[in-house]
Amino acid sequence: MSRDARGLSVLVTGGGSGLGADAARHFAARGARVAIAGRRAERVEAVAREIGPACVAVVGDVTSAADRARMRDAALAHGGRLDALVCAAGNMLRAPIEALDERAVLDLFHTNVVGHMALVGASVDALAAARGAVVFFGSVHTRRAFPGASAYAATKGALESITRVLAAELGPRGIRVSCVVPGAVPSEINVRAGLATDAENRARLEGMAAMHALGRIGSGAEVAEAVEHLVCAEWTTGAVLEVDGGLGLGVTRA
Repeated sequence: MSRDARGLSVLVTGGGSGLGADAARHFAARGARVAIAGRRAERVEAVAREIGPACVAVVGDVTSAADRARMRDAALAHGGRLDALVCAAGNMLRAPIEALDERAVLDLFHTNVVGHMALVGASVDALAAARGAVVFFGSVHTRRAFPGASAYAATKGALESITRVLAAELGPRGIRVSCVVPGAVPSEINVRAGLATDAENRARLEGMAAMHALGRIGSGAEVAEAVEHLVCAEWTTGAVLEVDGGLGLGVTRA
């Protein structure tokens, strides 16, 4: 790692829960100033209070141009510049192909892909001034086929392609763009999608342990460490970093 997170100014979308909140906690613990954005005021404000003065909450939706501008401006006001944009907001959609609702698929792409592309576009000048970094969140769904997740997998595959294109496009301006691909970690995404209760989600994830080469599910803290690496490694761009315990390898432990 060629840079230290201490003193960095970081904007995290989806910072009110899950991997976004884990990333926010991690960067703040490393000495960064963090702005977290999310649609649910009570969640982002609770995480910001938990973290303390190093963190500021912004209530907003990444699909809104006005909200994206507020997110960027809040990070700039809080940290004095914008060193990193961590794009952790996202939704899940599960349905067999014949039951997919077109509007729901378009909304999923708007949240998972288009909104974050637009946020990067709105933040380019600030990121270039800081020679900063962008980290997208991919998914192991692009490596293993999970029936019913075609739309979700498509959004995450799109983000991997966008990562490489933007790394080439923005590199001359000093901006590095990478993507982290987590394995199974405790997360609220399935609960939010209406697929499980908290307890059911935990049990499902623990049941997936045998699908990981390392024989266990991961933690949000382990993913956050990888995000920090991608933000701080100054000669790394265009990388798609798998932090999945070997889930994407397609093995099943006996």
